[in-house]
This record gives sequence, structure tokens and C-alpha cells, in this order.
Amino acid sequence: MTTDKINGRELALSVLLAVFKEGEYGHIALSAVLEKYQYLSKQERSFITRLCEGTMEKAIELDYIIDRFSNISAKKMRPEICCILRMGVYQLKYMDAVPASAACNESVRLAQKKGFSRLKGFVNGVLRSISRNLDQIDYPDEKENPAGAWSVRYSIPEWMIRQWGRDYGMEKAKSIAQSFQRQNRTCIRVNRMKTTRKELAASLEKQGLQTEPVELREFLDFDYALYLSGYDHLSAVCGFSEGFFMAQDVCSMLAVHVAKPKPGECVIDVCAAPGGKSLHAADFMQGKGMVEARDLTESKIGRIEENIRRCGVQNICTRRQDARILVEDSVEKADLVIADLPCSGLGTMRKKPDIRFRMTWEMEKSLAQLQREILSTAVRYVKPGGRLVFSTCTMDRMENEENTAWLGKTYPEFSVSFERQFFPDEGEYDGFYIACLSKR
Repeated sequence: MTTDKINGRELALSVLLAVFKEGEYGHIALSAVLEKYQYLSKQERSFITRLCEGTMEKAIELDYIIDRFSNISAKKMRPEICCILRMGVYQLKYMDAVPASAACNESVRLAQKKGFSRLKGFVNGVLRSISRNLDQIDYPDEKENPAGAWSVRYSIPEWMIRQWGRDYGMEKAKSIAQSFQRQNRTCIRVNRMKTTRKELAASLEKQGLQTEPVELREFLDFDYALYLSGYDHLSAVCGFSEGFFMAQDVCSMLAVHVAKPKPGECVIDVCAAPGGKSLHAADFMQGKGMVEARDLTESKIGRIEENIRRCGVQNICTRRQDARILVEDSVEKADLVIADLPCSGLGTMRKKPDIRFRMTWEMEKSLAQLQREILSTAVRYVKPGGRLVFSTCTMDRMENEENTAWLGKTYPEFSVSFERQFFPDEGEYDGFYIACLSKR
């Protein structure tokens, strides 16, 4: 396959169809394509990435625009035609470097190549009309229906905005929705058992990459993370395969940071894959003591073990285990239990944009109940005087504060020593919740 633009768009279409038609996760489908076609230029890979992620991120707005100019609604179209039109509109509205003629013409060719020659006139007509009238599109009135207007403007399902409005107020809901328009910066955690932040930054900058220390005014001792930019794919960066650093979000690090595991402690991470928090705990412990990283499937355990090998950490082991089922020989053995639990994941929409159309309120309710099942087991592992860290990557009170309150009421020997809901409109944070509880 050659590397011209038409094939870049064809690869992007294959990713979008895997997501919208087959139900695959967007980041997994995109990573699989980029890994398979590693020979593509950095520019072409960036084009594919932006087109895929942008089309998923803006899907609600793109469908709204399409519906203004099509006599068939986007939801009733064949998935192939709908995805081609979404890609075309995204290029017209958000990719200034792509000429309008190219966005239209290449979309028509793509429809023809995929066996829809009879619809090429339809694709061409809709996109040409949108191209001519893009600046005159009327959006829903914010005064009449704020949640509905923001849903279209920021491509967030209306039920999510209303939920955030109930929990935090409508202005905060709007701010959260707006914040998902920004791109996340890549954050890496330094493996302090192998190097220092200063040494790693110097090494990365010698490779022509850009780094910036992560500084948090609220956590002055958070001094082991860097923002990294200028790379093509992370696995090709010198130092990655040697385990000098690991990609990890700021809030994910803070979940361990607030618990501060100590050398010699016993730590159990009940839902550990891909192992970032377990390895972070082992780093805090300076190679002394033991971290047991558990998860449900062999594939997840394999991902953890791969990261353990790469980072060269010795004080960590793995165990395949359903977190809902009690392990009798672990009862009251842990100084720290890490419970980063399955959740709706709405705080991660910047890097997983397809979550917005996967999740429902009914699924959130089911996940909140699953969390209670796991927590009721995890608390049994904490020894007197020990700690439990409960975290999620979402902003739903039902999954977060309400479950922490339930935990304290059901197990009164536990008291909250730290609790914080982080929001994606607060600097560099994702939407993330952390509660640290101590056992008397």
C-alpha cells in the first residue's frame, strides 16, 4: 500500500468503522492500525491519528451538521457512508491545511472505492453544500435548552451534561464540556530506581524531543514527572524499552502519591493492569517490601508483566484474580490496598473520545454496584493501621463520593484521610477521583 492521502483516509475509515460499526475501542483500533503501518511517515501517521480522534470526538456536532444538509439523517445512513461524511465534514471544519476540494473529492473516491458508486453523487452533494455554507450553520439556542446546545457545540451527550449539572451546577457542566476540546499532553513518570528527572530530561532533549517538568502547586513534592512532546511513537524513544520512564497520567500518579507507600510495606493492587500504579508503588518503596499486582485475565496480567520486565522492578509480583472474590491468605495482610476500579471513564474523553457514545446512565449504575462488590472484598485485605486508596477516572458522584460514603458507613473502622474530585477544566488534570481511607 502506498502512502498517499487517499490511503491515509482509507486507513482512518477502517478505524472508524471498527469503532462505530463493530464496537471496538477507539484507542485500541487506532493503535493497531498505526502499529501495522509503522512504515508510514510521521506526517501521515499524524494525519490519520487526528482524523480518527477528531471525528470520534466531534461525532455529535458532525452529525448535526450533516443532518442540516442531507435528506437522510446520519443515524439512518449506512455506517460506511456516515463515517465518510463525518470524516469529510471534520476536514472541512477543523483541518485548515486540507483544501475543501480535497476533502470533498477524496471522500467521493473513498465511497466509490468501498463499493458505493451509486452514492458518490450524494456524498459529493452533501459535502459541497456544507463547504459552501459552513460559516452560516445555525446551532441550537443556548438560552432555550442549554444542555442540548452544549451537547451539539461540544459533542457531549446531553444526558452527561445534565448529570454534571445536577452534581456540580450547569456552569461547571459547561466548563467541563468545553475542557474536553483541549488535547492532553503526554505525561511520563520517571523510574527513580534507574534515573532522575533531570537526567532523563537531558537524555530526551538530546534526542531532539521537548520536555517540561510537571509542577503541581497543591503537591509540591510531586517531582518525578515530565511532559513529553516531539516524538512519533513512544516505543521508539530511547529510554522507553530500557524502562527509564512510563507513560502515566498525572492523576493516576497522584492516586499512589497521596498514599505514599513506604519501604518494606505490603501492597495489594486489586485491579492493576497495565501496572502503572503498582510500579509507582514499588518505586516509592525503593525496592523493599512487596507489591502484588492482580487482575482478572491472562492478557491483563501479561501487560503488567511486560511493564515489570521493561522497568526492571524486583519488588513486585502478579496474580490472576477476580477482585470480587476474597483471597483468604491476604486478609489483613496489606499495609496499602490500591483499588483503581472499573468505572464509566468519562474523565478520559480527551484520549478516549469514543467513551462519550459508549456509556449510558444504566451502565454507570451497574458499575457503581460493581465497585461496591470489589470494595467490600478489598477492605478485608487492609491490616489495622493500614490504608485503602479508592480511585476512578470519572466525575460521577454515584460512582465516587457516594461509594466512599457507603464504605465509611458500612465499615466504620475506616475514616477518610484524603478525598478529592479532580476536574478536566482544572489545568492538566483528567476527570479523576481519589479517596484515601485509613483503618483504625
